[in-house]
Amino acid sequence: MPRALLGPGSHEMIGPEALKMGIKKPLVMTSGIRGTNIVHKLFESLKYHGLDPVLYDKVESNPKDYNVMDSVALYQSNKCDGFISIGGGSSHDACKGARISVAHDGRNVNEFEGFNKSDNSNTPPHIAVSTTAGTGSETSWAYVITDTTTDPSKPHKYVAFDDASVTTLAVDDPVLYYDCPSHFTAQCGFDVLAHASEPYVSRLDFQPSLGNALYSAELVGKNLRTATWHGDNLAAREGMMYAQYTAGQAFNSGGLGVIHSVSHAVSAFYDTHHGLNNAIALPRVWAWNLPVSYERYAKLAGALGVDTTHMTTVQAADAAVAAAIRLLRDVGIPEKFTDVEQNTHPKNRLGTGPTAFYENRKHIKGDAEDVDNVANHILGDTCTPGNPKETTFETVRPVVEHCFNGDLDDLLS
Repeated sequence: MPRALLGPGSHEMIGPEALKMGIKKPLVMTSGIRGTNIVHKLFESLKYHGLDPVLYDKVESNPKDYNVMDSVALYQSNKCDGFISIGGGSSHDACKGARISVAHDGRNVNEFEGFNKSDNSNTPPHIAVSTTAGTGSETSWAYVITDTTTDPSKPHKYVAFDDASVTTLAVDDPVLYYDCPSHFTAQCGFDVLAHASEPYVSRLDFQPSLGNALYSAELVGKNLRTATWHGDNLAAREGMMYAQYTAGQAFNSGGLGVIHSVSHAVSAFYDTHHGLNNAIALPRVWAWNLPVSYERYAKLAGALGVDTTHMTTVQAADAAVAAAIRLLRDVGIPEKFTDVEQNTHPKNRLGTGPTAFYENRKHIKGDAEDVDNVANHILGDTCTPGNPKETTFETVRPVVEHCFNGDLDDLLS
């Protein structure tokens, strides 16, 4: 877990903190955060403090291997001495991958898929500045990359877990979240809820993670609606900031599960937004997992604000699924993957993704081929083994089918 600056105004310390780390020429990695002044403001602040920053602002949603390697080339050619990432999980993850590559003389980031594949822990210093409340990447040892070099018929998105990728300093300032659009705030918030709930029910059952996981879910239940529809509400933005950070610590040690595996698979095939994918998958996976973890889901119902006083454990667990569906609907998230269209959900790059594979993927079909592709991708995802319920093609395929085409009301009957 890195050192962190948390709370309003913390972003103003980025320049002095970089200098304390010995950074003089940082590579600033970001998606550009179009429509805001955040990158320009922070970039000029770095220069005011005497740094000579270099900008790479082409990180894509669901960061691609070439985003990482292009930034590595820029870092090396400019003789940079540290990294600053500004944005959400995409910027932070691409930056973490770039640090690993730089520490290994520019080797391709795809070589480090898996667990602690790096053999040089001396990575350049990295300050991660979050502008969304979702990823937790600023405080975790994981980063997620889309490998565009695979067989076009089998696109691959993977998680790398590496101690050497942990940031040097996390900066979470809720003031920077004000410009985050409502739909994006909602989707990122469900990423937080997935990060909270999966370690809480994980088969790892890592006790030190449970308190953080449950508290993070509680913060989401209390704050996501207000943060979504009243984006300048500081208390709600700060609540989601702490939810993100706390959930990141929870899954760092407690693991993840099939919610994330579904999300990685769908974005591998369609380049859809990770938080949106998590939101659609979450109530289905919760319902699927209930029989092996009723007690934990009953506690999640309470965290989401359900009065479970007069309920049995099973009733309370069912109520958790209902509460998640209610939250999804309240913040305006699509209810199944076939409802997702690029023109109404602009973080989803349907038909415009980075390789030829995506050209014929302008609409999510949800046919048997889609379902089989996603179910098979799930089986190879590094998050899947943490799921509390045993995952096979036969058991998970109906869950995937429902994510694409099912009615959420089916889960409430």
